[in-house]
Amino acid sequence: MPQHDAGHLARALDLAIEHSRDGRHGPFGAVVARGESVAGEGWNQVVAACDPSAHAEIVALRDAARNLDTHLLSGCTIYCSCEPCPMCLAAIYWARIDRLVFACGADDAAAAGFDDRRILREIRRDWSEREITWHQTGRKAGLRVFERWRHNPDRVPY
Repeated sequence: MPQHDAGHLARALDLAIEHSRDGRHGPFGAVVARGESVAGEGWNQVVAACDPSAHAEIVALRDAARNLDTHLLSGCTIYCSCEPCPMCLAAIYWARIDRLVFACGADDAAAAGFDDRRILREIRRDWSEREITWHQTGRKAGLRVFERWRHNPDRVPY
């Protein structure tokens, strides 16, 4: 493991401590780094920003993408105070992050009141069995949108 990992992970933990003192920010912090250089930082801002997606990892990814001027963060490592939730993990994959280093696990988060097990169960279920009602309609029109995208010579790949 690279020597700078400990420093970046310590920074993620410091962000979690520093920003959760007020009780309006959850106890989570994250740092995105490319090598020894920090590209972005974030802490949980869900309650303070009235934004259910403002998890520390998402905030750090957004900060890194802005700072590096790209949506693709390959070559980067994300350091998290806790194992990412399913939403954050998906965003990490979409960003093409190469490595993930974290301190606490999902069970530790659950013991502190942040339990992702319901979401994980729902992801594994068929649409017809999920708690939220799903209804698919307008597929033909939706396929036309994708077809136009595929044929757009100016599209930027994700």
